[in-house]
Amino acid sequence: MARIPTAAVTAGGLVGGYAVARWTRRRPLGGAVLAAAGAVAAREWQRYAGVPAAAALGGLYVAGFAGSHPLAKKIGAWPAVLAAAGVVSTAAWLVSDRLPSGDEDWSCEKPEEL
Repeated sequence: MARIPTAAVTAGGLVGGYAVARWTRRRPLGGAVLAAAGAVAAREWQRYAGVPAAAALGGLYVAGFAGSHPLAKKIGAWPAVLAAAGVVSTAAWLVSDRLPSGDEDWSCEKPEEL
């Protein structure tokens, strides 16, 4: 099965969730986008980085969402959301996405000729 890049999923969830909530004027709809992206990312984190990493990254994802609200009062809504998305997606890449999935063949051997 192809590996899903969680850095892109988390950034898309935070930015996309905010955009949907803002443009539709329905905050629960934005929350659904945020939750769906979080669920996909959490499954991938657990699969490739383990439960402790998944828990930590999940907590950071929620903290990024929550922290963007007070930050928005200081720097504006879009910059706050983009900053949160940048922090969370960078952490996701460092902790999970850059790890090999186990599907790669790293051998340097020449294939045997028939």
